[in-house]
Amino acid sequence: MKHLFIINPAAGSKNRTEIYCREIEKVCNPLGLDYRIEVSSAPGNCREIARKAAETGEEYRIYSCGGDGTLNEVVSGVAGFDNVAVTMYVGGSGNDFVKIFSETEPFRDLNCLLDSKEEVFDLVRCNDDYSLNICSVGLDARIGTDVANYKRIPLLSGFRAYAASTVINVIRGVSEHYVVQINGQTFDGDKTLICACNGQFYGGGFHPVPEADPTDGMLDVLVIEKVSRLKLAAVIGRFKNGKYKELPDIIRHYKTDNLRIICDKPTSINLDGELRIADVVNISVAKEKLRFFYPAQLTLRTQAQPVEI
Repeated sequence: MKHLFIINPAAGSKNRTEIYCREIEKVCNPLGLDYRIEVSSAPGNCREIARKAAETGEEYRIYSCGGDGTLNEVVSGVAGFDNVAVTMYVGGSGNDFVKIFSETEPFRDLNCLLDSKEEVFDLVRCNDDYSLNICSVGLDARIGTDVANYKRIPLLSGFRAYAASTVINVIRGVSEHYVVQINGQTFDGDKTLICACNGQFYGGGFHPVPEADPTDGMLDVLVIEKVSRLKLAAVIGRFKNGKYKELPDIIRHYKTDNLRIICDKPTSINLDGELRIADVVNISVAKEKLRFFYPAQLTLRTQAQPVEI
């Protein structure tokens, strides 16, 4: 088996390339592992590196060294290849996908990642792209994809960067007109956001659907109706904390394997923190699956387990 570490120097609040390399060499050399380190040189390069490894047909374990955007690139590169398993060697600002596990700190420990087990996860297809975690359109997408503009400002990492992006985007406007087609129904009107969840956490701590399960072949979709700026804080508070059931007339929940969103103009789409633009958004559970490996002492989080942010 080969081990490939793909480092994204742009992930997180600082370039961690040297830190990663030192730790990888320190752990892997004494074990005699067949490994190599690749450093991304531009947006999209993580995807290309991962795809080239997958195309060899050899058995690979790929370590995505960065945050959720880096993981998205790596996963997109290996989608459809059964000879590759992926994990997240965390170093980003949010690291939201791995919060679906009982702990997150072991994803910072390479020794823990080498002592691992695997799970097969669903992938989300969004037009021509993939998402492993959460895909959203609307206010939430504008907020999520703008976070990168704030995360390297001193004291604005993680949730603070998300909060700053929220303030700016709320000022720009809360709702937009969409036509949403889901489970044989069509909803035509102004919406605040549409969020399709495969994973559970995003935005540096938002936990919209605590029961979302990336192994069940379904998406948990939340559609937030148009709300005023006055009511927005209360609605987003419940959305953030997974209490959508408290506002059934405003936050509507659907279980589905596909949906379609038609926008009046090219609109921001958030794919695990990565920005895409389209005026028609087709979201579905992909036919491809992902082998994901993780520290053996961890378990997948259930709704009953405590939340560690």
